[in-house]
Amino acid sequence: MHHRLFILLAFLVLLPGFASAQSAAPQAGFDVKAKQVYLIEAETGTVLFARAEDEAVPAASLAKLMTMATVFKALAAGETTLETQYPVSEYAWRTGGAPSRTSTMFAALKSNIRVEDLIRGIAVQFANDACIILAEGLAGSESAFAERMTKEARALGLERSVFANATGLPNPDNKVTMREMVVLARHLQTTYPERMGYFVEPEFAWNKIAQRNRNPLLALNIGVTGFVTGFSEEGGYSIVASVNRDGKHLLLAMSGLENDKVRIEESRRIIEWALSSFERRTLFREGETIADASVYGGASGKVPLVAGEQVDVFLPKDNSQRLVARVVYTWPLRAPVQPGQAVGTLRISNEKQLLREVPVKTAGTVDVGTLRSRALDALVELFFFWI
Repeated sequence: MHHRLFILLAFLVLLPGFASAQSAAPQAGFDVKAKQVYLIEAETGTVLFARAEDEAVPAASLAKLMTMATVFKALAAGETTLETQYPVSEYAWRTGGAPSRTSTMFAALKSNIRVEDLIRGIAVQFANDACIILAEGLAGSESAFAERMTKEARALGLERSVFANATGLPNPDNKVTMREMVVLARHLQTTYPERMGYFVEPEFAWNKIAQRNRNPLLALNIGVTGFVTGFSEEGGYSIVASVNRDGKHLLLAMSGLENDKVRIEESRRIIEWALSSFERRTLFREGETIADASVYGGASGKVPLVAGEQVDVFLPKDNSQRLVARVVYTWPLRAPVQPGQAVGTLRISNEKQLLREVPVKTAGTVDVGTLRSRALDALVELFFFWI
């Protein structure tokens, strides 16, 4: 059977405010100093700003988000518990502990530490020793745990990120993209909401050494609710941040910043810009017909398509651009068709940037047609096959 991708133009709007951040930002005179950026409104998934978001860069400490995702999954599966204790090996102590002169929770050599304390060490102190201790405890070795991290990344749809260790310490095989770090942060928040409090603890003490939360944005009181910062010689300064303020939920990932001061300043600027410059718009109500898809071999030649939810996007308040929605599905749909069949995707974009993708489904029934109608449809399909 011959299939091809079919695109329906659902609507075309030329109204004030209907634009993407990618085109709106330069017009508004806004830019950011990061080389790689990806910023979305998390509830709707609307892209607010993007630059080189699919470019692979050194993971640095951003890798710790995947370490946490892997540990949280192990907890959910009952593979370990918050009370389980893991030993501090000499490798963990030397590579990520006090002798390493890197971010550490100062785990004592040959001691045993609870999983929850290790999680707090990572969330608050970005502790490398805690990452290695958890990796060894769960997988037997850090390298085996890193393979597991990469496997989990693929399961989550992260196609480019690769992890060679649990810490993000320098290794040429540690690579992430800003888009995938935002996807990962969103996964953490939606799948493990009960664990998110770890990231906003103001301080954590271990081995009689108290350390303030190493996320510099928490102290700014701008609505930041996590996550992590990173640095590498090759990739510069990076950050992944979550923001909840003024009824908006933002997820930001940036890399390629020149120093920590610039990272803080640019993070604050882009967050404030996004919070003040965008507003929520409803494009389609739940159950509202978005487009009609062609049906072949049916009693009717078409079936309405709807989204399974209200389709909202966040758009600039003061910009006027063309917004286009397209329904993409595999052609042809064949009778019989039942209501609720997932058949394609609604893609909302403007000339430069894809803003949001939403699954669409059928909203009607189409029974098998008569022999004559099916024969006519077969001729139409044959025509499209040859062209």
